[in-house]
Amino acid sequence: MSAVLDLRSRPATAPAPSAFAHDVLEGLARPRKSIPCTWLYDHRGSALFEQITEVAEYYPTRAETMILEHCVAEIARAAGPGVTVVELGSGSSRKTPLLLQALDRPAGYVPIDISAQFLAEAVRPLRVRFPDLPITPVVADFTQLTQLPRTKTRGGRRLVFFPGSTIGNFTPEAAMGLLTRVARAAGPDALLVVGADATQDPAVLIPAYDDSQGVTAAFNKNLLARINRELDANFSLTAFEHEARWNPGEQRVEMHLVSRYTQSVAVRGRQVHFAMGESIHTENSYKYGLLKFRAMAARAGWEQTQLWIGGQSRYAVHVFEAAGHGKRAV
Repeated sequence: MSAVLDLRSRPATAPAPSAFAHDVLEGLARPRKSIPCTWLYDHRGSALFEQITEVAEYYPTRAETMILEHCVAEIARAAGPGVTVVELGSGSSRKTPLLLQALDRPAGYVPIDISAQFLAEAVRPLRVRFPDLPITPVVADFTQLTQLPRTKTRGGRRLVFFPGSTIGNFTPEAAMGLLTRVARAAGPDALLVVGADATQDPAVLIPAYDDSQGVTAAFNKNLLARINRELDANFSLTAFEHEARWNPGEQRVEMHLVSRYTQSVAVRGRQVHFAMGESIHTENSYKYGLLKFRAMAARAGWEQTQLWIGGQSRYAVHVFEAAGHGKRAV
């Protein structure tokens, strides 16, 4: 199967490019400028993020991979035979083979990612490695999905795979909303496997989001290059500096693009003014303690069944089951 489902299409009055333009122009008009982190992940951004996961300072990927290597057999036993794996924000799907090879006769794999080109490239080696597994790539912004895509795969329950601590990109309210929508869409017998970072130490966090090789800086500045290319803007990438900040009150790492001096930038014919030191807030990474995350998931309709921690207790892989699964009303 080589087809790729593209769920990004919108009505003719609101094509996908205008969504990018709307979010950028609206975000740059705010008193505190910000742009949703979704737009960091064009093809170039997705490739740069994969490079970030390999730098020495970025611990989450290594910690999560080590945990999964230890626990996938237990997850597979809990899942049972014939599951369909749905991966949210699949990216390179680098960790996915660990799960797929442990499962008992999986019925299908549905990776969902916003970058069509990057998704196609990521799926290609999986088709070679798992030739008998139906793979249905879906191009979509999973944060906007209210139902999981219908596929031709048949089998047992759905297993929603959400690794990489991507859940940390959402505010607690938005994260709970996403988990609630996933619970409703995945079905009453679904499983959810999600990675979440619990690190609170700025000495560890800041280098992880501002590495010495400058890969994260290039990833962040790529957003300006994308705006220049797609929205006829004239950002100078050297006029902005990447900065990672720890916000202890919100328990999150923030990524900013900070103007080095007073300047004006044209975007779609509009002038956007920056004071020296003014920033564009581009991404958050919330850090959730184990009890806090479990409580949030419970409010969203998930019951925790398994938990593994690693990386000096900095990182956790949570396994949840749809609340009420296996229970019958009396």
